[in-house]
Amino acid sequence: MKEIRYPQLLITVVFGLIIWLIPPPAGVTPEAWHLLAIFLATILGIIMKAASMGTMSMLAITLVAVSGVLAPGNPGKSVTLALSSFGDKVIWLIGISFFIARGFIKTGLGKRIAYVFIRIFGRSPLGLAYGLGLADLVLAPAVPSNTARGGGIIYPIMKSMAMNFGSVPEDPSTHRRLGSYLTLNSYNMNLITSSLFLTGTASNPMCQKFAKNVGIDITWMSWFTAALVPAAISILAVPFILYKIYPPQLKSTGDAPAMAAEKLKEMGPVHRDEWLMLLAFVILLFLWISGDVFGIDATTTALIGLVFLLLSQVLTWEDVKSEKGAWDTIVWFSALVMMASFLNSLGFIPWFSDVIKQEVGGMQWTIAFPIIVLVYFYSHYIFASATAHVAAMYAAFLAVGISVGVPGTLLALVLGFCGGIFGTLTHYGHGPAPVFFGSTYVELKDWWKCGFLLSIVFLLIWMGIGAGWWKILGIW
Repeated sequence: MKEIRYPQLLITVVFGLIIWLIPPPAGVTPEAWHLLAIFLATILGIIMKAASMGTMSMLAITLVAVSGVLAPGNPGKSVTLALSSFGDKVIWLIGISFFIARGFIKTGLGKRIAYVFIRIFGRSPLGLAYGLGLADLVLAPAVPSNTARGGGIIYPIMKSMAMNFGSVPEDPSTHRRLGSYLTLNSYNMNLITSSLFLTGTASNPMCQKFAKNVGIDITWMSWFTAALVPAAISILAVPFILYKIYPPQLKSTGDAPAMAAEKLKEMGPVHRDEWLMLLAFVILLFLWISGDVFGIDATTTALIGLVFLLLSQVLTWEDVKSEKGAWDTIVWFSALVMMASFLNSLGFIPWFSDVIKQEVGGMQWTIAFPIIVLVYFYSHYIFASATAHVAAMYAAFLAVGISVGVPGTLLALVLGFCGGIFGTLTHYGHGPAPVFFGSTYVELKDWWKCGFLLSIVFLLIWMGIGAGWWKILGIW
């Protein structure tokens, strides 16, 4: 694409100005409303490809700093706040995941692991999709960061698989051959496993804490039991549905198992750099699983892994500098996280929650319940972080539902499950999203289109079949 598409950029600017000039609703400060205008215009510009995401993000950061919406009358503090998300540890975890993925590719270990998976599951693209999903499922209970799990473990294997079947990120004409399908499938399977386990993603324990504050006890087992049936159906359904609505051009890989076995033979024994990469992988996996015991969080673990790879010379600093996707992602994701976070702290998100409470007040709980869930789910379009969404809205929506008679445990669990699956909506809506989207295999419009269709599938499964399962369990 052209770096700047001026007609689309003009539309973006006009859209932002219109929102900016509309008087803010009662209860919303001018600063919050103006930040919303910049945020929505940025998202529109990205969707319309008015400029690259990096350019749009730098434009947004500059507008936030110049307009002073975060610190009126204090230009120095305003620019500091506009740049504050560049220090967010989740963003750096995402960036470092790209570097670790480079180690898998450079050493050939990713290729070797890919061939093992292909040998087992590789008779069809659908089989590959299920194989990657099952790998994520096995890791999910013990890897509480779905960004670490999806970005640091599954992503490099998935990318290696796609590249070995001729789907190359640098060649857009090859994306739909296999890479696009595997990218969307791996990301969405990651979201399902995030919803299945209380330890599947970082925002889930936050839901548990908020529920406890209103007298609702959720244990690891009660969460898992309630999520088991809808999650299992989702795991079975999503690869097949994506295969129908966003099919890979490659329809059969019937000779892949034999080919994989032959390729493994050609690669010969595991060499030094592969062993070191494997050791780094084991260290990363061990610390991501047991980090709480040692007081080491996921980002620190990723830094340890990266430094190990640099000191062992598996990666060089030139490799790190040349990983353009990582640096690009750090920039644009930082901008979105910054704006979404300050929409909450400036009061727009709490105001939005109050508006919903007023709308559903007095309704029967059977009517209010799906409305609350739908609004909570689709409001994720304005969030660049599941944790920020949960922190801003979970407690408020839970209180609203309980006040109109929705069974507390039912609502607490369903809103908690949404914390994983609502990430399907956008390319920035969950920690692993920028990693998978950064592969460049999936066009932005395709990501949003498939995400919306899958959101309907998820809601039908979790709110439909799930409701029957929860009735059997006595949750409502």
